[in-house]
Amino acid sequence: MAYSVKSKKSGKTYYLHTKEVKLAGGRKQRIYYFAGKAEKNAIDQLPDGYEVFENKRTGLPMLRKKRK
Repeated sequence: MAYSVKSKKSGKTYYLHTKEVKLAGGRKQRIYYFAGKAEKNAIDQLPDGYEVFENKRTGLPMLRKKRK
């Protein structure tokens, strides 16, 4: 079951996804993003050291590193 968050502003449910992208210098980096539908690259839990917060203006969920 994919990790999901319900937006307080819009009431929509968003699912956490991840994928590996190749940067301009050739380096690979893992990115995390929320989407409206759970697809094949959806993940079940938050990555260690990250937390979810909601953009106050748009209501979209986002990931950030946990604050100390």
